[in-house]
Amino acid sequence: MEVLWVVVGIVVVLVLAGVVMYNRFVSQKNLIRDAWANIDTELRRRYDLIPNIVETVKGYAAHEREVLENVTRARANATGATGSPADQAAAEGPLVAALRQLFAVVENYPDLKANQNFLALQAELSNTEDRLQTARRFYNANVRDYNRRVQSVPSNVIANMFHFEEEEFFEVEEALRGDAGVPKVSFEPGAPGVSFGTPSDPSTAPPATPPAGATPPEPQRPDQPPV
Repeated sequence: MEVLWVVVGIVVVLVLAGVVMYNRFVSQKNLIRDAWANIDTELRRRYDLIPNIVETVKGYAAHEREVLENVTRARANATGATGSPADQAAAEGPLVAALRQLFAVVENYPDLKANQNFLALQAELSNTEDRLQTARRFYNANVRDYNRRVQSVPSNVIANMFHFEEEEFFEVEEALRGDAGVPKVSFEPGAPGVSFGTPSDPSTAPPATPPAGATPPEPQRPDQPPV
């Protein structure tokens, strides 16, 4: 009899553990779904801003037809990408690249850069990019935790039993991703309209310039011992 109760107790514990793991999977799936909804909201906000920006630029630079058409085409492709997060990310890369090209062209039009409507749209676009990258990081963090449980023992047993499959990350091309830096608006002569800050590489940094009045070090003779 005691053995029977031990077996029953083990079964009950295993069932309860399975229920807990299943409920946690469901909770994580809902969290990922909500996180993706936040990304989609920010993407839609950006899509809504782009036509107004294009129209404003067109009023000052209508002959920049190719640049304007590239932005419009990339926006249409991104708007129509309703598949997986990976498919959406693939469509976002060309759109951001087209926007960067558009803002680079704006540098040639001082009147446009001073237009209050354009400045307001540009500021709203920058704020949208900030929120989008925050939402992207939150989504990817939840996907990472969920996928780890799908792959780990013993939770992978429940994942296989109830078909909880790994979720896709929302990643963009390295040169355009948000953690390369928040889009920065610059109207300095010769500077691009929008730039993405990247960490400096010491190996490519120019040599330091000695202070004014400082005496440069003398070259070391071959027979001179190192200092």
